[in-house]
Amino acid sequence: MKAPQMSAAPFVPEHLSMRALREAAAGCQGCDLYEHATQTVFGEGPAHAKLVLVGEQPGDSEDLQGHPFVGPAGRVLREGMAAAGIDPAAAYITNAVKHFKFVQRGKRRIHATPKVYEIRACRPWLEAELEVVRPSLVVALGATAAQTLLGPTFRLTQHRGEVLRSELADRVMATLHPSAILRVPTEDRDETMRGFIADLRAAAKELAV
Repeated sequence: MKAPQMSAAPFVPEHLSMRALREAAAGCQGCDLYEHATQTVFGEGPAHAKLVLVGEQPGDSEDLQGHPFVGPAGRVLREGMAAAGIDPAAAYITNAVKHFKFVQRGKRRIHATPKVYEIRACRPWLEAELEVVRPSLVVALGATAAQTLLGPTFRLTQHRGEVLRSELADRVMATLHPSAILRVPTEDRDETMRGFIADLRAAAKELAV
């Protein structure tokens, strides 16, 4: 079955400013995810931050509150950033996909991985964000974000922590998504978190170059 031809491109304004992008994204219908999500969850942070962090998509908390990384994964991210010496308030934080994709199980909404065509449809927003911010470094959080930035053949297990060039940014580094840390067995969580912090420390060093 052929993937639907969808794109957010018609919704991206000609004048690129963060305010214009955020206002336009609120009405985006570039893919079918908007039909069930509560709202668009756009990126937040300084408009000209040196560091941009890109996750996969909003979660349940983010969808309800309208802000990126405000749920459990966000707490892990900010803990890791603080441990690595990165001020979360100085970074621009966003997602590759701006609407929450989920399956309903009773009263719970369970995260569902976006399809390739949904990620591709949302890419114009990420392109526009990066064009406005022009960061020194982009850190992709998890495989979906990494493949959005570095191509579908990118493998996080092989190239985690490496600084690579992308069509969207001169310097991109990939690491785990914070939610992955929450999913590992309790006995392995501290070690996984240490590895995540080490990646963020490497990112901080890159920013200092």
